Amino acid sequence: MAMRFMIISPIEATRQFIRQMVCTPVDTVVECISNDEAMSAINEFKPDFMTIDVETPGKCAFETMRSVRMAHPRVRMVCISAHDRAELRKAANEAGAAGYFIKDNMADLYLMVATKRLLSRLHF
Repeated sequence: MAMRFMIISPIEATRQFIRQMVCTPVDTVVECISNDEAMSAINEFKPDFMTIDVETPGKCAFETMRSVRMAHPRVRMVCISAHDRAELRKAANEAGAAGYFIKDNMADLYLMVATKRLLSRLHF
């Protein structure tokens, strides 16, 4: 199943890593280097899945997520961060994140996307 991904991070290597880890050749991907750029692109792009780096410049990542949740409630959002801090996890959860992943260990991000793909193929 083709998916639409929005990857938001100021770090090119992080965006490329996420793209290589979770995207297939049939997916459509938009990469943004700031939260402001993402907010400008989201209405036209309408992603299925969005990763957002907590330290992305522009509008606060958590405010960006709340805005996305209000306008596009079906978008599955996850936060990525270099920091494993309880207050960041809590803020991500309250903003509507489906997950919070540390950059040093993002294998669970792959599992989340693979599970979403599998479940979308099953019809009960």
